[in-house]
Amino acid sequence: MNPTKKTKVKRAPKRGFYDKETIYAILDKDFVCQIAFVYENYPVIIPTIYGRKGAVLYLHGAAVSRMLLALEKGIPIAVNVTQTDGIVLVRSAFHHSLNYHSVTIFGNATLVTDAEEKLEALKIISDQIIPDRWGEVRPPNTKEMNVTKVVKIPITEASAKIRTGPPVDEKSDYSSSIWAGVLPITKQYGEPLADEHLHNNIPLPDSLKKMINNE
Repeated sequence: MNPTKKTKVKRAPKRGFYDKETIYAILDKDFVCQIAFVYENYPVIIPTIYGRKGAVLYLHGAAVSRMLLALEKGIPIAVNVTQTDGIVLVRSAFHHSLNYHSVTIFGNATLVTDAEEKLEALKIISDQIIPDRWGEVRPPNTKEMNVTKVVKIPITEASAKIRTGPPVDEKSDYSSSIWAGVLPITKQYGEPLADEHLHNNIPLPDSLKKMINNE
């Protein structure tokens, strides 16, 4: 997608990416985003879970959610997803940095009113967090669907920003005796803790086994 006034990366422009493949790949590695909007004349930013299918981002929540009530009106919003990959330790305090992958989306949300799309969107959000979990659990009933709202945001005005690689120091600092390098940051899932009310002999579901084994 072509960069716009809002999406064009101005600080370190070489780190900016605008192709769908890069943007989608970053979005697909996470499931938590930050939604920024103006509510009653003051800025608000709220973290929430999302799911992506094609060029659409789905969000869900309680029907009385302040955020969803505001978003369904079509107000301008910004969405950000950031993955931190490493702390870049440099010889000078000034040049310390982070390695990261991030995506920022601008646009407007619309309320999903079609029942089939709404149910499919909830599945997409669920599978964004733990793939295939939706098929292992009880689907939402009518009451639960009625108290839940889903909105969708088109991914049509977006950009990615990526920083990778080693430290960048002043030439005069390379001869110093200060340690420099990258401290990697990785996401790791721990051992699942069974609910105390779980019936005996219920095995760990396949979805969790795959998550633990990074499949």
